[in-house]
Amino acid sequence: MVTSQLTQEIRAAASKRRTFAIISHPDAGKTTLTEKLLLYSGMVRTAGMVGARKSRKLATSDWMAMEQERGISITASAMQFPYKDTIINVLDTPGHQDFCEDTYRTLTAADSAIMVIDAAKGVETQTRKLFEVCRLRKIPVLTFINKMDLEGRPPLDLMTEVEEVLGIHASAMDWPVGSGREFRGVVNREQRRLLLFTKTASAGASKPDLTELPLDDPSVRDRLAAHVWDQLEHDLELLEVAGNPFSLAAFQNGEVTPVFFGSALTNFGVEAFFDAFVQLAPAARGRLADTPDGDEVLLDPVETPFSAYVFKLQANMNPRHRDSTAFLRVCSGRFERDMVVKHHQGKGKVRLSRPHSMVAKDRNTVDVAYPGDIIGIINPGVFQIGDTISLTDGFNYKPLPQFQPEVFARVRPADTTMRKSFDKGLNQLVLEGTIQILRSLDELDFFIGAVGRLQFDVLEFRLKSEYRVDAVLEIMSFEASAWLEGPIATFKIPSDEVVVKDGRGRPVVLFRSPWSKNYARKHNPDHTLLDMG
Repeated sequence: MVTSQLTQEIRAAASKRRTFAIISHPDAGKTTLTEKLLLYSGMVRTAGMVGARKSRKLATSDWMAMEQERGISITASAMQFPYKDTIINVLDTPGHQDFCEDTYRTLTAADSAIMVIDAAKGVETQTRKLFEVCRLRKIPVLTFINKMDLEGRPPLDLMTEVEEVLGIHASAMDWPVGSGREFRGVVNREQRRLLLFTKTASAGASKPDLTELPLDDPSVRDRLAAHVWDQLEHDLELLEVAGNPFSLAAFQNGEVTPVFFGSALTNFGVEAFFDAFVQLAPAARGRLADTPDGDEVLLDPVETPFSAYVFKLQANMNPRHRDSTAFLRVCSGRFERDMVVKHHQGKGKVRLSRPHSMVAKDRNTVDVAYPGDIIGIINPGVFQIGDTISLTDGFNYKPLPQFQPEVFARVRPADTTMRKSFDKGLNQLVLEGTIQILRSLDELDFFIGAVGRLQFDVLEFRLKSEYRVDAVLEIMSFEASAWLEGPIATFKIPSDEVVVKDGRGRPVVLFRSPWSKNYARKHNPDHTLLDMG
């Protein structure tokens, strides 16, 4: 294949990719929305209800047993499947704040994000934090206000809160018809068409019946309660006068978020949202990288030969495959199965064997992949999170930071004869970024740190289920930490704090409280305390 033909192939394939993450506060309906995308793509016939009874199907994107038991997303999962004329790469992220580091790394692999908001609760804490990550990375965000079938706040109030709390213009692309028990559907504002839904016998497990009418159809008023029509008419008129106009350029620059309403549980408004998403969301774009001489370059996804970076490591996703998977975001060029690439950090060459895409823990062999695709490859023990691979070398994609640990513990195997399995499991979880190992400066003591307490629960669960090791954890009294820049010898540390070092040998200060950390920062002006490493 000549170069021009290959370029045309890559450009055509990349233009069809939509690679995005779904972000939300816990229980806003993020994983349920992911399930419905699978339903409408035809990948599943019936959607599993998250947190449903054991007799029902489990959420497809929640592959870990602990996720299925608790009904929450603990790990970021990547799934690829066709949706109408596009190829979807969806990254379902943990909503729990204890896993914000995993979510941050996953967001670096996304070209856009869907922000799910509970209509009753509005913009919640974790939503705000994740949105800030999107803002920092200039990731375009679409907003889906969920649970309109339950009693919630007025839509106009929710729109105002999105603007005031998140500091972004919000533009309503559709508008709800009724709310709570009277939620009937949505109005497409641009086309001025009414979409009315009726539940089917299988409820949210299958598509609802849809009636679509022009908004000025004389029969519309007869189909709606008088007060529902009056409120709808009032809101639409107000939006025409005072609402923010939508601009595709402003959206892709992160200046405005298009807002949609619906119910992921009943599927009302869901397909209309997905159809709008694939039209609005960007395909793969150029990415910044650093050159060895310190310059910054923008690498074109089509013109640059194959390159990718590792944004996630995960072991033991499937009991049948006791191996470690490195998740790659393809940034440029065309990937081919078993190709040999340069591993920039390892200074050697690696054959990318057994590449696969994922739907939960099920693997599908990948022969080729294009910019925007997420692929898993068997990690032969050489890859770490943030590593760059390519055909050409000469650059590194931006490094992925570590978050400061806030909970700490000593950990040991309950049975000393299981030490080898314990060390293997602990090292794997360190590689995945679930925990960090910290050591005393004299190397005589070690303990673990994590962003949140739930990560320790995951540690214990996975050591038991995957390595058959019962772990004993002793929680320590430190509540904050920071990486230290500057000489350790001249750092004035409060008497009850301690300086240790992380896995890369960098000094880390552990504090008993956030107050103590601020005190140390104030009294050490010649040193820097970093919250990200």
